[in-house]
Amino acid sequence: MNRILNIARKDTLLRFASPSELLFFIVLPVIFTVVVSGFVSSQVNRDNRIAVLVVNQDGGALSNDLVQALADSGSVRPQTLEAAAAAAQFDDGDAPAMLTIPAGFEASLRAGQPVELDLQLEPANINSVAAQQAIEAAAAQVGRALAAANSSVAAAEQVRPFTDEAERTAYFDASLTAAQSLLATAPARLTAVAAVQKEREEYSAAMQGSAGQMLVWVFIPLLGTAGLMASERVTGTLKRLLATPTSTTEYLLGTVVGQYGLGIVQMLLLVGFGALVLNVVWGPPLAVLGVLLAFGLSSVAMGVMLGAFVKTENQAMGLSIMLGMVFGMLSGAFWPLEFFPPVVQQIVHVIPMTWAMQALTDLAARGRDFGAILPAIGYMLASAALFFFIGVKRFRYE
Repeated sequence: MNRILNIARKDTLLRFASPSELLFFIVLPVIFTVVVSGFVSSQVNRDNRIAVLVVNQDGGALSNDLVQALADSGSVRPQTLEAAAAAAQFDDGDAPAMLTIPAGFEASLRAGQPVELDLQLEPANINSVAAQQAIEAAAAQVGRALAAANSSVAAAEQVRPFTDEAERTAYFDASLTAAQSLLATAPARLTAVAAVQKEREEYSAAMQGSAGQMLVWVFIPLLGTAGLMASERVTGTLKRLLATPTSTTEYLLGTVVGQYGLGIVQMLLLVGFGALVLNVVWGPPLAVLGVLLAFGLSSVAMGVMLGAFVKTENQAMGLSIMLGMVFGMLSGAFWPLEFFPPVVQQIVHVIPMTWAMQALTDLAARGRDFGAILPAIGYMLASAALFFFIGVKRFRYE
């Protein structure tokens, strides 16, 4: 046991021989956590509705009602511009649709005359179809109130003709206002009730950034265990060490224990930063600790496996950084996994980091308990066993 601890202590001292190591151990992870949390928040909370350029040449109350109906649709975001500016943006491809409301729009509708809206759509753009549907729905919504008001005016004229146009206009305005109010407050005639209550989920950009950056910044140095092993082979220190009473098993255990211990300390520090500074509610402490322990073991085991194949320390470091960034992007550590297509979401579950990120999200965002994340812990432990087996089997002295 003393030999194992001495090897672990030796590796720790070598790693922190330069004070700059603290930069990668805690300073940069904290900075990236804050930056990525802000970026993810801006992407998730931004307005993703389809932009529709609107040229309102009429400017009347009914044309404004049409623009408001578009804004309330939830699928499009109208941008009212002058004709020249709208045409320039549409030609540049800034929006898939441009709607022009002609002058005299309100006067024609009040007179019961049909009005044609000028709608230009960008060809071969699926958003154009969605924009057209939203515009047609908004026009129909405004049209229903107008139809009710015109019917009311016609019925009133049959009972008693209006004395003048001003009286007719006042009656039309009152009928239109009443129809719009009734349509806005009309109860839904058809509703759907979900058979299963939706699971509680409280998305937090701080949690996403904190968990994701923690996993990436811990994974890279743990995978860098391969560089430590390669360096000792190249310099001959491994051969000299094994010439002493130290066995191969003691060397491997000492190397793993040292790097694994540092990884756990680093994760706990970053978890604490997320909780205290970013107000991340991680979930049940024992469940979170279980995820961290399993992820750390899987990562250091992958480092041991990689160390059995690489030839130099530089090669190992390059692969560690590359794999860390690639796995981070694919596993949902940089942005929510839901941003990927469903097929990709299934494929990336071969990466242990994906299971770790999913487990932490389940605990922090979905309020799940220890039992729910047991499959993730089991997968990471199984992958650790496989990586250790390959690494030990392929272990080379020189």
